[in-house]
Amino acid sequence: MEAHLRAGIAIYNEGYYHAAHDAWEEYWMGLSEGPDKDFLQGLIQFTAAVYHTTTENWIGARKLSTKAQTYLDGLGDSYRGVDLRPVRYHLRALERESERVGSEPPPAIEHDGDALGFEALSFEATAVAATVLAEEWGYDEDIFERAAEYASRDIEDGNETSPFMALLFDFVRESQTGGENESDVDHRDIIAQRLGEHVDRRESREADVDGLF
Repeated sequence: MEAHLRAGIAIYNEGYYHAAHDAWEEYWMGLSEGPDKDFLQGLIQFTAAVYHTTTENWIGARKLSTKAQTYLDGLGDSYRGVDLRPVRYHLRALERESERVGSEPPPAIEHDGDALGFEALSFEATAVAATVLAEEWGYDEDIFERAAEYASRDIEDGNETSPFMALLFDFVRESQTGGENESDVDHRDIIAQRLGEHVDRRESREADVDGLF
C-alpha cells in the first residue's frame, strides 16, 4: 500500500489532480471493506472534488466533498501517516462555499510530516507514478508496466544502474510542477521513446534466449 499511497500523494501535490486517484484506485479495488478501503476512497473523492474546482464544476465539487467526509470520518487526525486535518478542513469549506474556496489553491497532502513531491519517491512509488502519468497523457501504459518489471528484476540482481529505473525516474521527475510548456512535453516524449526502445531490446533478447531451449 505504501508505494501506491505515496505515489498518489505526490501526483496530487504536483498538481495533477485528475491523475492522482489512479494511483490509489487499483489497490483500493482489491481491498476488503474496512478502514483502509474507506481511507483510500476518501482520498479518491477528495482529489476528485479538487479536480472539479479546476473545471468550475461546483455542484460536483460539493457533492464529492460531502461523500469524502463520510469515508474519512472516524479515522482520527492521522491515518497511515497522512495528516487528515487539513483535508477534512478543506472538504468542509468546499462543501459550504465551493466557488470561493475552490478558487484558492488546495492544501498539500502530508505523509509522515512531508508534503511529498516526485523527488521524495522511492523506486517502487516512482514506478506506480510513471504508469499513472503515462496513461493520463496517452503513452503506452504497457511499456511503462514492462519497464517497471524489468527494473525490479535488475534491482533484485544487484544492477543499480538499470536503464529502466533511470528512465522511469526521469519521466516522473520531468513532470514536476513548473509549467507545461512545449519543451517539457517534448522531453517526456523522448524519454518515453527511449524507454520503449529498451523494452523492445530486452524482450527480443529474452525471446532469443528462450528460443535456445
